[in-house]
Amino acid sequence: MNAAHSLNFAAALIGDASDSIPKILLVDDEPRILSSLHELLKPYNFHLSTASCGEDALDLLAHEKFDLALLDMRLPDMSGLDIMNVIRTDSPDTDVIVISGNSDIDSAIGALKRGAFDYLRKPYAKEELLKTVDNVLKQRALAEKHRRITMQLENSEKNYRYLVDNSPDIIYALNDDGKFTFVNNRVQQLLGYTREELIGKHYSVLVHDEDLELARYVFQERRVGERASHNIELRLKCHKAKGGSLTFENSLLTISFNSMGMYLSDEKKKSGEYFGTYGVARDITERKRAEALITYQAYHDILTDLPNRALFKDRLGLSIIQSRRNETRLAVMFIDLDRFKLINDTMGHVTGDELLRQVAARLKGCLRRGDTLARIGGDEFILLMTDLKDRQDAVEVAEKFLRSLQQPFFLGSNETQISASIGIALYPDDGASIDELIRYADLAMYHVKAQGKNGHGFYDSSMVDASHQKLALEKDLRKALERNELEMYYQPQIDSASGRIVGAEALMRWNHPVRGLLTPGEFLPYAEENGLIVPISDWMLEATLRDLSAWNEAGISPSRLSINLSPQCLERGFPRKLKDALLHRDITPNQMEIEITENICIRNPGLAIEQLKMLSMSGVSVAIDDFGTGYSSLAYLQRLPIHTIKIDQSFVKGIVFDGAHSPIILAIISIAKELGLNLIAEGVETELQASYLENAGCSIMQGFLYHRPLSRQGLTQLLVQQAP
Repeated sequence: MNAAHSLNFAAALIGDASDSIPKILLVDDEPRILSSLHELLKPYNFHLSTASCGEDALDLLAHEKFDLALLDMRLPDMSGLDIMNVIRTDSPDTDVIVISGNSDIDSAIGALKRGAFDYLRKPYAKEELLKTVDNVLKQRALAEKHRRITMQLENSEKNYRYLVDNSPDIIYALNDDGKFTFVNNRVQQLLGYTREELIGKHYSVLVHDEDLELARYVFQERRVGERASHNIELRLKCHKAKGGSLTFENSLLTISFNSMGMYLSDEKKKSGEYFGTYGVARDITERKRAEALITYQAYHDILTDLPNRALFKDRLGLSIIQSRRNETRLAVMFIDLDRFKLINDTMGHVTGDELLRQVAARLKGCLRRGDTLARIGGDEFILLMTDLKDRQDAVEVAEKFLRSLQQPFFLGSNETQISASIGIALYPDDGASIDELIRYADLAMYHVKAQGKNGHGFYDSSMVDASHQKLALEKDLRKALERNELEMYYQPQIDSASGRIVGAEALMRWNHPVRGLLTPGEFLPYAEENGLIVPISDWMLEATLRDLSAWNEAGISPSRLSINLSPQCLERGFPRKLKDALLHRDITPNQMEIEITENICIRNPGLAIEQLKMLSMSGVSVAIDDFGTGYSSLAYLQRLPIHTIKIDQSFVKGIVFDGAHSPIILAIISIAKELGLNLIAEGVETELQASYLENAGCSIMQGFLYHRPLSRQGLTQLLVQQAP
């Protein structure tokens, strides 16, 4: 590389490093030499400044910053050494090349002592000067690059230290003996151990004794990449902790030599020498508790703490297999409380719930060891009795149930009495499947009710009268659409902070010609069973969108209107049907919300998820209704395109006194916040419940505290009142 090319390269380095063209000061009292220097350096596009005396040079140095000064030692008003003294004091970043006709060695030594980069004697060769300038600029470029790299490393180390020390997880490293070589400050916050207490200690000091074998693979992991340990749960000991053991999720991987130095590099070998393990431990104690509560609730009734229908059917199925193998008998006993609806309507839902809790406690006291008592809804209980010797075993338990209910129940200041009707079906005498035994026990129970209640009876194949009510209801339901007996009601959803209606849930009512106004729970289950749910849902969709369109035209529409969707409807191309209906009514999709239950994925999970995603992609939001009361897999829930979680009223009803605490409500709210979902609480009936929910983080509510379900005219009046 010649001097010119080399100089251009150095100038480029300077420009990259400082984002400016190098600035050079030329100082000489001889105009010819000064002009020559200027012309020599001009082709390289430097910023060049000239001075013919020391005073001019000092003035330029005082007002400008120079990268390099070419300085003559002999000036008319002062020595070049005097100028170098000023440069060393006021402009130490300026490099100096001394150019002098003086051959005095002392002058050269003086210049070099004052930091001169080089000393050239006049006359000098042009190539020599260019090369010297090039060397100065290269050195400055390298120094600037080194400074920037050093600064980046310092900042990187500071950022790394900050991130590690402020991480919500425990980050640690172990040597090949399993002893801590590093641990961040989070360990003290979570476990109570200081870093100094753990450095040099074996990991076993933290591990629960029962988890030591599993910990051996986790804390002494040698693998890297995908084969390393992930999501292994361990229980770690807390130092001076107030609570019990914490549960941690460890994501462990062994670090190679170019990342954290966990392997010693060796150029002669393909792989380095293992010398330790790196790990991250995340506290999932609260998440595990929340999951345990929700999982428990998936198989238990929240009100009575008894198994629910799902768990009962699971145990019944296993018991049938066992009885078939051992050639034994079992009984299914269906228990329905008499007059409960009257008590519930008269005294209120809170009193009714307390009665159910007391009934459940009494019934549990009558069980034999190994029996399973479940609540399957409302005032209905069901019992599984295994290893029956004969029918008399079932009779004795049924009579114990009835006797236990004869004593009065004390509900606050009220005293009441209640009885029960009990139907019994036997395996293998009456049926061989889960559904058969439950259905036959149900039929036997209705037969007891028809005979006057407060008794028990066994299923008989000739017993058909008890099913007449269902058959008659089904027959009437088929005609309900033709007779225009269905009607839409709407329960407002209120923002507790402003008191405004922000949405409404569409609820169907049946104006039965004989039985009066029926709620969905009284007829939709029959529609589900008999294939009527799809045409009824089509009617509901059309009626709801008609009302919403009218509110839109009047300019009083609620922000969102939600309708409940049956799993059967989802399997029949509902997304396309809804999209066409919205287009026909000129309604924007974001005004609609579809409510589903957690068990919507049980029948056909793949299809359900696909259909719900189609709804979501079209702009319609999806809500999980009665969250926490179903029994679908949490893994399915994570795959669903959910926008809203509705807190079931059974959880809300548990808030009955000042200072009440509901871990399940708090867990649901926490899950919703973590996933960025909307929250709505159902069944809010008291100011106490509303205050608790609002303080916990749920501000949208619906329930009798605000409004009962309203007809279309009733909701219209409210919307008109709150219109601006």
